[in-house]
Amino acid sequence: MPTYTDMSRCDGCGECVDICPSDIMHIDSVYRRSYNIEPHFCWECYSCVKACPQHAIDVRGYADFAPLGHKVRVVRDVEGNMVYWKIRYRDGRIKEFAFPIRTTAWGSARGAGDYERPAPQALAEPFLAHEPTALGIADLPRPRPFTPVIGAMPWGD
Repeated sequence: MPTYTDMSRCDGCGECVDICPSDIMHIDSVYRRSYNIEPHFCWECYSCVKACPQHAIDVRGYADFAPLGHKVRVVRDVEGNMVYWKIRYRDGRIKEFAFPIRTTAWGSARGAGDYERPAPQALAEPFLAHEPTALGIADLPRPRPFTPVIGAMPWGD
């Protein structure tokens, strides 16, 4: 479900622009309000929703998932370190959810630029850069090699 900005709430602070991993949140040069330039490319990570101090960014539901008449509201509580979701269905039912913003203190996560540049041979590895180091392990578990058994189906008899 891609995001959109409620122009009456947005003050053009740019928090959503700074945090968007797909670089689709922009500030309009005339109205000084944020907007999603390409909803089809939205990663649906909702980082912009969680970062917006004005609670100006909402989620637009897909027609097959949440038909016309629904409403999704997201509110970030920085002091309580929580994100609250409120979904109102067409028939009037309301569902509310609460999730922690993150498992580490706000501002404590290291960015990619804070790590040493990976070696070129790291591109052939199956895990992300710095993953074993960041997780505090020597190496990630790897799947066992597949050995086919003739006459046996992988899901059993």
